[in-house]
Amino acid sequence: MTDNTATPGQSKAEASSAVPKTKGPAAGKPGESGGAPDTPKASYERDGNQLLTALNLLRYLWPADKPRLRLLFVLTGVAILLGQLFLAVTPLVFATAVDAVGGEGLFPNASIALIIGLVTAFGLARLLSQGSQELSSALFIFVGQNGIRTVALETFRHLHQLSLRFHLDRQTGGLSRAIERGTKGIEFVLRMMTFNLVPTTFAIVIVSAILLVNFGALYAIITFVTVVGYIIYTIAVTEWRIKYRRMMNETDSEATTKAVDSLLNYETVKYFSNENHEAVRYDRALKGYESAAVNSQLSLSLLNLGQGVIIAGGLVLLLGMAVPQVMNGEMTVGDFVAIQAYLIQLYLPLNFLGFAYREIKQGLVDMEYMFNLLDVEREVPDRPGSVPIGVSGGRLSFNEVDFGYNSDRQILHKLDFTVEPGKTLAIVGPSGSGKSTIGRMLFRFYDVWDGGIEIDGQDLRNVTQSSLREAIGIVPQDTVLFNDTIAYNIAYGRPNASRDEVIEAAKLAQIHTFIMDLPEGYDTRVGERGLKLSGGERQ
Repeated sequence: MTDNTATPGQSKAEASSAVPKTKGPAAGKPGESGGAPDTPKASYERDGNQLLTALNLLRYLWPADKPRLRLLFVLTGVAILLGQLFLAVTPLVFATAVDAVGGEGLFPNASIALIIGLVTAFGLARLLSQGSQELSSALFIFVGQNGIRTVALETFRHLHQLSLRFHLDRQTGGLSRAIERGTKGIEFVLRMMTFNLVPTTFAIVIVSAILLVNFGALYAIITFVTVVGYIIYTIAVTEWRIKYRRMMNETDSEATTKAVDSLLNYETVKYFSNENHEAVRYDRALKGYESAAVNSQLSLSLLNLGQGVIIAGGLVLLLGMAVPQVMNGEMTVGDFVAIQAYLIQLYLPLNFLGFAYREIKQGLVDMEYMFNLLDVEREVPDRPGSVPIGVSGGRLSFNEVDFGYNSDRQILHKLDFTVEPGKTLAIVGPSGSGKSTIGRMLFRFYDVWDGGIEIDGQDLRNVTQSSLREAIGIVPQDTVLFNDTIAYNIAYGRPNASRDEVIEAAKLAQIHTFIMDLPEGYDTRVGERGLKLSGGERQ
């Protein structure tokens, strides 16, 4: 075996250029065509297009392979529309009842029975409206929860398919936080859009049409201008203040990452008495979050104040127009009550629409990180036509392999060795000489620059990665266990193994007696990363 690292006075690039091209299909150095970038930047860290994020969400709500969910999605829309129609009828029925009580309107000489009937119809319309809203909630829960589960599972699977380089360049705390916020963001956006934004939009259209038909164009125009002004103001201020939400996300991820990293390395922190150092680092991240949160709340107060001014102005203007008409007999008292009821019915959800829009925008910001994770391409994909590996003897060959993590840092130079079946090969060298790299390349966490790696004559780039890893057993240098039972961790290499097979494996590893001496035996939980066990016990 040769490991041609650069000699004193010779740069890495010069050492690399001295290596001749070898056999095997070249993967290309990082940064070159066909290779992975030197320092890949995950696209989930970029600011995305929120409209694109919303469209990405829609495809999970309208799954092509699940017609039942598509039907439920349509029925949800129908139920929402019916609910708003029933709600729109209630002020008209109530206004008719008020006029009947006052001896005017459609029924100037109404009997008590008719008035009671009108009041009952008013209550029934409200009940039907609420019933339609609850029905839409019941129908949509199947669609929404399936979409959330599908996105979360797809993201989880994709993260496991990404290269080791991606995970080494990322911090687990930040990734888990991005997924957590993204999942919650999806749930909130769906709830806001389905049960607030869409119904409020229906209400605006229906109320404007009723005002136009019953009270004239001026009422409809003022209502429309008020609504448009409210929406424009809300969008403008929300777009201005959304930067504070992004800043909150970034500082929150930073704080969470530092906390998780510190707690996972609890023993190391204690060894070096660095508790105060870790607290200072954590507090520095929290200060950034504090500043962003304060700015976010102050800008929110400004937004709410402006929205209140617009709504109050429109309400006063319309009712002020109606008062003279009522006094002149051009409108009945019931009409005045109906206008006020319609305005309240419209402006109350419109006021909440501002909150819904803000939260939807913030939810989309949270979602874009998770959706953009799905756009990160695999650095080491299976080639088209890859087949499962067939292991007959287990002959391993590294054929003049060149490899480096970056274009300016080549680790392996024309590495060439063979391990025959049944034989053992020890690879010895100083730290950083490439020993761990050889193991990672055997599992195809990275592809070679030049040369090739073969098992029983099969180039590892031509077989599926899952079958390759299933064929290899390993005791990692840094043994990390799952926070589950001893039996679960022993069986992790073959999750469907029986308890007898787990016990037999433990006996072969000469750890069965130790396990049986534990109070819970094989059902003993090992703690996070197996920290309840000693280093030797973990291995």
